[in-house]
Amino acid sequence: MNLTSKKVRALGLCSGGLDSMLSALVLRKQGIEVQWITFETPFFSSENARQASRTTGIPLLVRNITRPYLEMLKNPHCGYGKHMNPCMDCHALMFNLAGTLMRENGFDFLFSGEVLGQRPMSQTMNSLRYVEKRSGFDGYIVRPLSAKKLPITRPEQQGLLNRDLLLDISGRSRKPQMKLAQEFGITNYPSPAGGCLLTDKGYASRLKDLFDHQDTFTERELHLLKHGRHLRLNQTTKIAVGRTQEDNENLLKYYDPDLDTLIKVKKFPGPIVLMPHGGSKEIMILAASICAGYSKAPDDTPVEVGAETTHESEIIQVIGIPPKEIKHFLI
Repeated sequence: MNLTSKKVRALGLCSGGLDSMLSALVLRKQGIEVQWITFETPFFSSENARQASRTTGIPLLVRNITRPYLEMLKNPHCGYGKHMNPCMDCHALMFNLAGTLMRENGFDFLFSGEVLGQRPMSQTMNSLRYVEKRSGFDGYIVRPLSAKKLPITRPEQQGLLNRDLLLDISGRSRKPQMKLAQEFGITNYPSPAGGCLLTDKGYASRLKDLFDHQDTFTERELHLLKHGRHLRLNQTTKIAVGRTQEDNENLLKYYDPDLDTLIKVKKFPGPIVLMPHGGSKEIMILAASICAGYSKAPDDTPVEVGAETTHESEIIQVIGIPPKEIKHFLI
């Protein structure tokens, strides 16, 4: 039972993983009204959080935070992890945004499923303290699964929740969480592997290339980085080349005919090639030759390649360049 007669309300950050679910259920078990918020960008989705909400019945708010996230991502205070992942500053930003909603909507405190020592960089005692202080809501972040191993929070001091009913899980073993999941009847949950593309080497390389060559870019361009091969042809021009039918469909999905050029071999099966923001005539011919080289067109034979935008369509005759000869363009 709560230590006050007031109905206590808590807003949690939800990744959709088991730890997120358990942290909310531990609080709900002692009579606290819990709600979740999850954030989405082109780098991570809300899919798992939505599923967790359906599984537990806990209400979920979903917010797209691409704009403020990019501002942080370009120059994270703590730098990056192995690739382009700014985990500590990412968590601080999310808690800051959630804290603003907490105040606006009358919640009493924030919570998350973070477990002390589970991740060697972002969930150490020092990392958790950094996130809390940088969030702007120091003292108002409860981590129910590891609370007894962490400093007491203001909500506990104020009697809004019972510290004795919180847990003392720490370390990388998942056994305590799996046992707790059985007790709560939770059997459907994703694996603990991260779902953030910023930890993916290939995606991170493409994103860094984009940062290095463009001052501004759209959310569409960030999604485009997920699909196909990406080749940097010069300082101002890159192309994305479909590897599969699914890639081709996704490139078409993110094609903006008002800005981009779409390239495809006319009479032979082959990839879609997307050139964001178009390019010079010389670069167009190079891209068409690369497109032909990846197609089923015969080697060393001139083929027709179409290049299309909203404003014009033209046929370019080229000889395909074999993929082995353009490896230096690959991002």
